[in-house]
Amino acid sequence: MSEPTTSGPAPFSTGEADDVRRVWQQLGLPGLIDVHTHFMPRSVMDKVWAYFDSVGPLVGREWPITYRADEETRIEALRAFGIRAFSSLVYPHKPDMAEWLNGWAADFASRHPDCLRTATFYPEEQARTYVSRAIASGVQVFKCHVQVGDFSPLDSLLDGVWSQIADTGVPVIIHCGSGPAPGRFTGPAPIEKLLQRFPSLPLIVAHMGTPEYAEFLDLAARFENVRLDTTMSFTDFSEEGAPYPAELVPRLSDLRAKILFGSDFPNIPYGYTHALDAVIRLDLGDDWLRAVLHDNAARLFGIPPSAG
Repeated sequence: MSEPTTSGPAPFSTGEADDVRRVWQQLGLPGLIDVHTHFMPRSVMDKVWAYFDSVGPLVGREWPITYRADEETRIEALRAFGIRAFSSLVYPHKPDMAEWLNGWAADFASRHPDCLRTATFYPEEQARTYVSRAIASGVQVFKCHVQVGDFSPLDSLLDGVWSQIADTGVPVIIHCGSGPAPGRFTGPAPIEKLLQRFPSLPLIVAHMGTPEYAEFLDLAARFENVRLDTTMSFTDFSEEGAPYPAELVPRLSDLRAKILFGSDFPNIPYGYTHALDAVIRLDLGDDWLRAVLHDNAARLFGIPPSAG
């Protein structure tokens, strides 16, 4: 299969890269860490992009892919922006797919050392085994997509998965909020039940839990290893459909150590600079920005302060 096709101008420019770099340089950071980016097998990425191309009626507006380009161009963009570490978040939508995705992601990370070694899982008999194998091979982050996978995080077939993750502390970026459209198993209630069973689970709730912001903030406050990522949150695009309540913003300051920057690159309908500007305009201070844009993730994933 050919590389995903591009149309229009190149997906990023030197000027855009300069703008992104200026943000972290002015904060005195060595770069940014983006915990929520997507690199997938070409056939899967093509299908994901086709979904976003057709999702307009579902979300009530078009969702253009700003960084629609071949794999190497997308990697070049992140490196030009000064992204020190990123992820290859893959996720299955059916059985007998996760293990194949894990193999692809492991190979991708071996070829791109600035990518966190990523894996995923699905409720199936073999999940315990391939998750154990991924952990033994040094996986750094798992991706779980409750909405796309259309499965309950409480499925008994995942008991062995969650117990291993709780024991080893490998973080899981989990899309469990009900945005952009609710699924059969989305929302905070199943996650709260899951955490009651496995209270040490290291979950990173994607998209700040859109749109159940308050409920997922509560879970992050209650459970030591629950964090949130900023992916698409606070942007003009998200504010139009699911605005972040102003009364919750002070709580973001209180939970500074539990919030990680994520962009959803390349599948965003705006430029990378806007993802950063949306976080900056919360006006929570430079120390908060340094923690969210770099230091929290660096600590969680053991990334040294600088390349030297």
